[in-house]
Amino acid sequence: MAARPYRFLRRTLAVGCLLAAAALPAARPATPSATPPTTPTNVIPEPTVLRMLQMNLCNSGLAGCYTGHAMARAAEVITAEAPDLVTLNEICAGDLSTLRGVFQTVHAGQTIVAAFQAAGDRPSGDDTRCRNGQRFGIGLLAHVRTPAAPSNVYAGTHPTQDLADPEERAWLCVDVDGALLACTTHLSATGYRVALTQCDHLLDTILPTIARDAGYEPTVLGGDLNLRAGHDPDVRSCTPRGHQRVDDGRLQHITATTDITLCCRALVPMRGATDHPGLLATLTIGPSRRPA
Repeated sequence: MAARPYRFLRRTLAVGCLLAAAALPAARPATPSATPPTTPTNVIPEPTVLRMLQMNLCNSGLAGCYTGHAMARAAEVITAEAPDLVTLNEICAGDLSTLRGVFQTVHAGQTIVAAFQAAGDRPSGDDTRCRNGQRFGIGLLAHVRTPAAPSNVYAGTHPTQDLADPEERAWLCVDVDGALLACTTHLSATGYRVALTQCDHLLDTILPTIARDAGYEPTVLGGDLNLRAGHDPDVRSCTPRGHQRVDDGRLQHITATTDITLCCRALVPMRGATDHPGLLATLTIGPSRRPA
């Protein structure tokens, strides 16, 4: 199958406010007798625990699974479950803005990072569009502790696509606090072997490339992979050795690198609003240092 030229975009989301240097008080000169504090090298930092929610909302307005009720139910789920990280598939660009508002209400006073990546449209060479004309694709929501720091966003379309499908599937990753690389994707639904190739390339090439070029961070991926465990092809064949994985019993999966512990998987009923349940998991990141 001919592969479309590989597109890999990096952009930066500025979050928080910039303070003018002139507004900051002048620093006092250090006194010769001052002794700098020391940090024991054998201290084990507290692990970071995050709740992650993956949802496929089927909200293009064009697919047979569209109901018109997915956004209302997604807002209810985010409000009730209060996840720290949300990965979203099959949404319109405006849906992300709406759900960002819900997420901000849940995490009042915190800085929110929201990122969107459109799927490509092969016939037009443009983005795939929802029935309402908005761009169609995938999204991610997270809150950060360091609002003054920019968040790097990495995104692109998979180099291998099903040529029988005009929609070109995409992937998206966001650097969260310099401590976690959070990613999502929606893989091919019309060619399972294509989905497996996309999964392999994302986990074996794209994510390692980001780690090499931008610095390694624990990484979690949530998405509708359109692959199952125990079926042919098997989603486990594209999961790197040692990575943990949970799923919804069907096509949605959350997978994480070896320095993240996944637990407490739960399915959230979407009450007929979409054809996929919500998939919840708890991520425990670290500690990374061990006693001497």
